[in-house]
Amino acid sequence: MNLGLSGARCVVTGAGSGIGRATAELLAAEGARVLLVGRDAERLTAAAPEGAAAFAADVMQPDAGERIVAACLERFGGLDVLVNNAGTSSVTPLGELTEEDWELQWQLNVRGPERLMRAAAPRMAAQGGGRIVNVTSSSGKRPSLRNAAYSVTKAAQLSLSRAYADAWAAQGVLVNAVAPGLTASELWQGAGGLADQEVAAGGAPDREAAMAAVAGRVPLGRFAEPEEIASVIVFLCSARASDVVGAAWSVDGGAVPTIL
Repeated sequence: MNLGLSGARCVVTGAGSGIGRATAELLAAEGARVLLVGRDAERLTAAAPEGAAAFAADVMQPDAGERIVAACLERFGGLDVLVNNAGTSSVTPLGELTEEDWELQWQLNVRGPERLMRAAAPRMAAQGGGRIVNVTSSSGKRPSLRNAAYSVTKAAQLSLSRAYADAWAAQGVLVNAVAPGLTASELWQGAGGLADQEVAAGGAPDREAAMAAVAGRVPLGRFAEPEEIASVIVFLCSARASDVVGAAWSVDGGAVPTIL
C-alpha cells in the first residue's frame, strides 16, 4: 500500500530510542524527510536514518515549539507531519509524588505537545493541511497507581489532542492520538527502567518476574515491539488516514477493556 508519504516533511520528538526512533525509521522508509528531535544530540545522530536530520531540543522549554518548527522549515522548506512522542515515567506511589514530579509530567505531556501543535498547526493549514499524532498512553485511558502524575497528564494529553482536532480539522490539519500499552523499549526494559524500579520497590523478586507479571495482565500476553506502535502512528500520518480525526487509537494488546 502506498501511504503517500514520499517527500513529506516530518518532525518526531523523543526520537532517540523506542517508539520515536521506530517511527522515524518507518517514515524515512516511506520516503519522508524526517527531523529527529530529542535532548541527546549524539543519540539522535546515531538514530537518524539516511537522509534524516537531528535537532537537539528539550520540548519542555517555553520556546521549544517555535524553535523545532523553525528548524524543520529551514531544513525541509515546510512541515507536513508532527509526531509528539517525547515522554518518560517512573515507579512512584501517589503519596510520594512531589511538586516537581507533577510539574515534570505536566510540562512533558501537556505543555510541550501543546506548544508544538500551536506552532505547527497554522503552518500546516497555510500550506493546505497536515497530520499531527500525539503519542499518549493506555494509562491515560485507565489510570495507574504506578505513577498517577503520568496517568493524569496522559489523560489531559488525550483531551488536548481532541481539542486541537476539533479546532483545525476544517483547515485540513488532522490531529489524532495513539495510546500504546506495554512496549519493549528502554523505558521498561533498559537498565534502571520501570522493570528494575518495580523490583526496587518490592513489587517483584527480579526484573524478569516484573515484566512477566505486567505482560500477564495484557490479553495478548506480551510486550509490543516499538515497530508495532510506529506502524499505527505512520498510518495516521499518511494520506490513507484522510477521514480519521480526533481519534485515540489503543495499541495496547487489549489491555484497556473499552470499545472507545
